[in-house]
Amino acid sequence: MFIKSKQFFNLKSEKNKIFNNIYNINRINNRINNNLPLNCLNSFKRFYFLKRNDKKVVGGIVSPKRQVSPLIKTPPYIFEPNNPKNYDIKDIQIKNEEEIDKAKEACNIAAKVLKKISKFVIPGVKTDYIDEMAHYIITSYRAYPSPLGYKDFPKSICTSVNEVACHGIPDSRCLERGDIINLDVTVYINGFHGDCSATFIVGETDLESLRLVNTTKDCLMKGIEICGPGVPFSKIGYVINSHAQKSGYDIPDVLVGHGIGKLFHEPPHIFHVCILLFV
Repeated sequence: MFIKSKQFFNLKSEKNKIFNNIYNINRINNRINNNLPLNCLNSFKRFYFLKRNDKKVVGGIVSPKRQVSPLIKTPPYIFEPNNPKNYDIKDIQIKNEEEIDKAKEACNIAAKVLKKISKFVIPGVKTDYIDEMAHYIITSYRAYPSPLGYKDFPKSICTSVNEVACHGIPDSRCLERGDIINLDVTVYINGFHGDCSATFIVGETDLESLRLVNTTKDCLMKGIEICGPGVPFSKIGYVINSHAQKSGYDIPDVLVGHGIGKLFHEPPHIFHVCILLFV
């Protein structure tokens, strides 16, 4: 997700006039340094998305945590209070063919779930209902919804609407025409996590919102295209950041990509911003 740069803020039509709010990096860093909560809707990392009327998302009521059958294997962090621990670059796991196949299985299930729940992205539908459907579909595959219970996260998927940058908590708020929403789905099966997400437009939206979503997808594809043996991790962030800035956007540097496999968030962390040296 990106923030519109001030120098690109020039719309001719008064109907499409958008207010430009700048991402408050210092506020987020202060919360991290002081161990303040970051995983609830009202205090989580945000970027200020450009909306026609600058109307911000107001959190709704979060329903009780959904239950999972005891027959479904759960990830270790559910029962270990100190899990997940912090990992660094030396903990990168090089997978063999069998492990790659298991990771593919998990990712394929996650992709199927994402596709199925996307049909519920319509005005008037509560994000909690989308979570309920996702929970049912994930568990029907005998998989565990990875976010559920991860660092006390209370839901089975993440639903990030408008200015919520990521990891939004599904609640009683109904989707409105013109919203954009990111659905983030991760499942755990046979000891491996599979993770995917996509951003959707609720009904019709303004041209600037559409441009933001399209630019984000373009950056994703450019990041994927650059991947390959021998390519420095930093080059992924370089191509993403370069395309974003050419399109008039900046990227919050407090959000990163990550590895996936036996761990929900494996090293390495992949920055989406430009690093001076390719290392």
